[in-house]
Amino acid sequence: MNIAVIDKILLRFFAELQGWFALAATTFARMFRRPYYYREFAVQFDKLGFSSLFICMLTGLFTGMVMALQALVQLKPFAATSYVGGMVAVTMIKELGPVLASLMVAGRVGSAITAELGTMVVTEQVDAMRVEGTDIVKRLVAPRLKAMLLALPLLTAVADAVSLLGGYIMASGYGINPTMYLKGIPQFMVFQDLIEGLVKPTFFGFLIAMTGCYVGLNTRGGAEGVGNSAKQAVVVSSVLILMFDFFLTKIFVVFRG
Repeated sequence: MNIAVIDKILLRFFAELQGWFALAATTFARMFRRPYYYREFAVQFDKLGFSSLFICMLTGLFTGMVMALQALVQLKPFAATSYVGGMVAVTMIKELGPVLASLMVAGRVGSAITAELGTMVVTEQVDAMRVEGTDIVKRLVAPRLKAMLLALPLLTAVADAVSLLGGYIMASGYGINPTMYLKGIPQFMVFQDLIEGLVKPTFFGFLIAMTGCYVGLNTRGGAEGVGNSAKQAVVVSSVLILMFDFFLTKIFVVFRG
């Protein structure tokens, strides 16, 4: 690979990065100005939130059961199975809950946002809106971002709660009663862990929504381009979620001291 090809790749990368940040800044600057498009927000909240509820609950249930089973196997030789509730809670609420719920939503919702906006671009619906004087960012991007910022933390909270239920289902087979299971949670968690468990999905929701909208609005190449854009949005969103999960965790560790 020669220098010219590398330069071209880097220029394209930084151009895309600049466009992403420009769209994000424009969206934040305009999302609190009239008109607010309440109907569009409600529609998007239903599509992005309620429609993803089942998959997030299913993910939380079986992940909680797996985590409890692994913890029980490791703790049983030390007669410490009463701590399984705390281990499941701290693992799911701080890390696995936000990450897994966000990855599920990125695969289901991120691709849908990209495909929907990409289809509107290639069929020239977006151009028609611009001709009519409609602000594309306020009309198409802002409602999706606001819906995602509200929906993903709620979905994560539901997934966490269901994961604790799944963990108890497994723990009950080892003679652990509900009181013993719940008493182990405060021994492993503090209030900051709950804050961390809600801040992460909020930030991940921002990444998913902005990536899906940016890639969708820059779709080219007809039906094939829409498919490629949807695939690209899911891959980029998933990588960003895993990457920024580390940085957010590091920030919380530093603040905790």
